[in-house]
Amino acid sequence: MERAQERAFADGATRPAGRPEEALELLVHGVGGTTPEEMLDDPRTVRVAGDDTAALFRRAADTADPGAAADPTATEGRPVPEAYVWCNLTSGNGTRALWLLLLPFMVVNLAHWMRPSVRDRRTRTVRLYGALVRLVGLTLTVLLVAAACEVALDLAAWQCAGTRACAENHSWLGFLSPAGSGGGWWSAPGRRLALASLVPLALTGLLWYLSRRTWNAYESQPPLARTAEEETGGSALAQPGFWYGRRLVARLRAAHTAAGLLTVAAGVGLAAARHDREPGGPAALAALGRLLEAALLTGAVLVVWVVCRRGGTDRRVDRDRDGRLVRWLPPGSLALLLLTFLYAGWERPGWRSHGPLHDDAPFGGLVLLQGLLVVVLAVVARLLHRDLPDARAAMRGLGGPAVALLACALGGVMAGGVAQRVADWLDGTGTSIDGPPVLLTWQASVIPPLLLVLFALCGWLARRTLRRSRAQRAEVDGDYPDETRDPERTHAIARSRAMAALTDSGPLLIAVITAVTLLLGTGALVGAFATGEAPGPAARGTHPFVEGAAETAQVLGSWLIGLGFILFVTWGRRAYQDASARRTIGILWDVGTFWPRAAHPFAPPCYAERAVPDLTWRIDTWTRSTGGRLVISGHSQGSVLAAAAAWQLPPRVRGRVALLTYGSPLERLYGRWFPAHFGPDALAALHRDVDCWRNLYRLTDPIGGPVRVSGGDGTPAVDSPPLKDPLAHGRTDRHPLPMPVLGHSGYQADPAFAEEREMLLARLRPELPAPRPESAP
Repeated sequence: MERAQERAFADGATRPAGRPEEALELLVHGVGGTTPEEMLDDPRTVRVAGDDTAALFRRAADTADPGAAADPTATEGRPVPEAYVWCNLTSGNGTRALWLLLLPFMVVNLAHWMRPSVRDRRTRTVRLYGALVRLVGLTLTVLLVAAACEVALDLAAWQCAGTRACAENHSWLGFLSPAGSGGGWWSAPGRRLALASLVPLALTGLLWYLSRRTWNAYESQPPLARTAEEETGGSALAQPGFWYGRRLVARLRAAHTAAGLLTVAAGVGLAAARHDREPGGPAALAALGRLLEAALLTGAVLVVWVVCRRGGTDRRVDRDRDGRLVRWLPPGSLALLLLTFLYAGWERPGWRSHGPLHDDAPFGGLVLLQGLLVVVLAVVARLLHRDLPDARAAMRGLGGPAVALLACALGGVMAGGVAQRVADWLDGTGTSIDGPPVLLTWQASVIPPLLLVLFALCGWLARRTLRRSRAQRAEVDGDYPDETRDPERTHAIARSRAMAALTDSGPLLIAVITAVTLLLGTGALVGAFATGEAPGPAARGTHPFVEGAAETAQVLGSWLIGLGFILFVTWGRRAYQDASARRTIGILWDVGTFWPRAAHPFAPPCYAERAVPDLTWRIDTWTRSTGGRLVISGHSQGSVLAAAAAWQLPPRVRGRVALLTYGSPLERLYGRWFPAHFGPDALAALHRDVDCWRNLYRLTDPIGGPVRVSGGDGTPAVDSPPLKDPLAHGRTDRHPLPMPVLGHSGYQADPAFAEEREMLLARLRPELPAPRPESAP
C-alpha cells in the first residue's frame, strides 16, 4: 500500500482517489528534528514519497478513499498538510558519531560563507577570500594528520620504542625496541617509523572514505532542471548549480587526501634524509634524500595550486570532470609514500633514535602560517565590507576571519589534547621520554586564561540581562492592558524576553574570544620559540607571581585538555550507541552543515544538497499537476531551507507559492553572519521573487526574529507584529489555566498562524493544471 502511494505521488498524481487538491501546506521542521505525527498532529501518518533518510508524510485520512471517510481538511477548505522530515540527514545511523572528528573542518567551512556583501566589480577580491579560506582548511587537514604522526611516529615508535625504560612498560612495543628485541629487523628507526605511519595513513584513508561516501549520497543529488532563459533571482542561492557541488568537493578531496599522504611521507622520510646528510653518511642515500625532499615540495606546490584554483561555476549544473593531474594527485602521493617507506627502511648501521623526532619547527611553522592566513583574510574581509557596508553584519564583516581563527584554535586544542594524553599514557612520570613538542604544551597553557576571560564576559552579560529584564517589566504590562497584573508573572515574561535577546550578543562574544585567542596564541608561539621550554620551567627565576601563574596555567591546561579529550571520546561513543544522544549532537550539524563543502571536503556533508532538491522537485511537480496553491511553512532552520528552495524555483512556479516562516533565523542569525547570501539585498530580492511571504516571531524566541523587509508596490510587509507569548498574562475566561511561555516552539498553536496562512492563500490565484501528455497506444 505504502509503496503504491509512493509511486503515485512520485509521478505527480497527488490527488488521492480523484479528489481535487486546491491548496497544500508543505511543512518543514527545524533543528533537532521531530516526528511526522507531531508535525501533522495526527497519530496515523503515511509516507508518500522519499526514503528512510528524508521523506514526505501525510495524514492517513488525506490519502484514503473519499468513500471511506470524509476529510475535514477538504470540506472546510483548509490546505492539505504535508510534512517533509529531514532530521535523519544529520542524525541518522551511528556513523554520524565519527563526524565529531570533523568539527574544525565544519567550522572553517562556515567561514567561507561568511564573507561580506560586495558589488560585481569585486570579483577578484571575492575569489581571493575564498582561496584564503580554502588554504586555512588545508592547514587543518595537515594539522590533524601531523598530530597523528606525532602520536604514532614520534611518541610511540621513535621516543618510547627507542627508550629501554619506556619500552619495558609497554610490551606491545617490544618487537620495535632495539633493547627488547635484541636488535631485531623492525627495531631499525626507519622501519619503526614506516610501520607506525600506518596509523596516520589509516586516518587519512578514513577521512577520504567518509568524504567519498557522503559525496555519493549528498553532492550527487540532481537539482531541478531549469532553462537558460529563466532568471535566477537576487541571491547566489538561486544559481542553478549552487546546491550541486560534486565537482568542487571531488577536487578538494583529491588535494586534501594528497596533502595527508604527503604529510605522512614527510614524517617518515625527512628524519632519514636528515640522518643521511650528516658527515660520513652514504652519498647515494643522501642524494635520494634530496630527491625525496624535492618530490615532497613539488607535491605540496601542486596541492596548493589545486586548492587555490576554484574552478567550476554555479551558473549551471557543473557535471564536468577535472583533468588528470587532479585525479592522479592522490595515487601519485601514495606512490611517493611507498617509495619513502622503501627509502626509510634501508639499512643504516649506527642510526639510533634519541630525543624528539622533530623539534617545534613543523608545528610552529604551521601555526604561524595559519595566523598569517587569518590576518590576510581579515584584511580582505574588511576591504569587502567597506565596499558595500552593512550595519547589521556581524563584527563589521570580520565574522569569517574570526570563525576561521576559532577553527584553527579548535584544531590545535584537539591535536594537543591527543598528543598530551598519549604522552601521559606512555610515560606517566615524564622522565623516560621528552614528550610532545613544547609548543603544544604552551597552547594548552593558554586555555585557563582564556576561560577566565570567558567567565568574566558571561558575568557581564548576565548583569546586563538582569538590567534589561527589569527595564522590560513595564513593556510587558503594557502588552496585557486588560488583565490583572501579577508581578511574578510579569517578571517571568520579562526575564524570558531578556534571555532571548542574548542571541544578539553573539557577535560580541565571538569578537572577544577571537581577540583573546589571537593574543594568547601569539604569546604561546613566541614563548615556545624563545625559551624552548614549557611555561613552568621557562618562568623559573622570575617574579614569584609570574612563576606561580605559569606553573598553574601549565598544570590546569594539561588537565583541562585531557578532560576535554575524555569528554570528546565519551560523547562520540555515546552518540554511536544512543539515538537520542545522536539527535542532540545532530542539532550542531543542523546549524553547521547547511552550507556546501566549498572550503573543506572532509567537513560533515551538506544536508541542504539533498533537502533543497527534494523540496523544489516536490513543489514543482505538485503545482504543475494540480494548478493549486501551495504554502511552504518553515519553522526555525526549516525556514532557511524553505527560502533556499523558493530561490531555486522557476519564476512560473514562484507565482503559485507562498512562504510562511516562523521562529526564523533568516535575518537574526543568517543575515548577520552570512550577509553575502542572506543580507538585506538578498532578503529583499526574495520578497520580490515570492511576494506572498509572511514571517511570525516572538520577543521570547532566542532564535527567531524579524526579517526586516518592508513592503512595497501594494504588498504588505513581511514581518507580522510580534506574537504575544504567553497568549494570556494570567487566568482569563478564554484561558482558565496559566499559559506557558513558548519561546521558540508552538507557533502553529497560536491563532495568528492560521489567520496568516489563510491570508497568504487568499492572495494566490488558482489555475488549471497543465494537461497531461497522452500515453502512447
